[in-house]
Amino acid sequence: MNKYVCEFIGTFALVFFGCATILFMRSEVGLLGVALAFGLSVVAMAYSIGPISGAHLNPAVSLGFLVSGRLGSGDLVGYVIAQCFGAIVAAGVLYVIAQGKVSGFDVAANGFAQNGWSAYSVVSAFLFELVATFLFVTVILNATSQAGSGPVAGLAIGLTLVAIHLAGIVVSGASVNPARSLGPALFAGGAAMSQLWLYIVAPCLGAAAAGLLLRNRAILVGDTAAQAA
Repeated sequence: MNKYVCEFIGTFALVFFGCATILFMRSEVGLLGVALAFGLSVVAMAYSIGPISGAHLNPAVSLGFLVSGRLGSGDLVGYVIAQCFGAIVAAGVLYVIAQGKVSGFDVAANGFAQNGWSAYSVVSAFLFELVATFLFVTVILNATSQAGSGPVAGLAIGLTLVAIHLAGIVVSGASVNPARSLGPALFAGGAAMSQLWLYIVAPCLGAAAAGLLLRNRAILVGDTAAQAA
């Protein structure tokens, strides 16, 4: 149960800090500030709850771990529920805060840090989310492996998320995380809900591909070691 509580808290923190930066501070900090908010949130959670749950904070990441053979199916369900619940609660808290704006806050007019595409086509957004999630999960799986980055794994993962946001915020919103997209979309409604499917399907496909890559590499290395013995 501790693992699931940690995933709830970690995903809450990711959505709270990242989406709060978009909602309340984007004009002050710009896209770089938004990217850093998401990336640094991951770094903080990786070093605080990582030893307990692995700090997935993302259903797609958990799926990648499942496919790679490093997470059981029972834990996948628990992780995904905790992550989605954490994202929804974080969005709810942000909604209450936003409603306290003295000059008023209109979700329809101001948005709610939801992911979506408009400047680029749905194909562009889908491809970016798929490729970016594949690269992100590949970094996570390798950085956290026994032969991985060790003490600096959290930093490597967080900086990768910063790079993803810098590369694709304008294209797709740079979600690479179904839970992060789900929470704000429930409060934004409209187009955010109609476009939510992309932020579930594309990241999950990318994560599954990364998991398969690592699993096949492990099998290949195992076979090579057996032949050498």
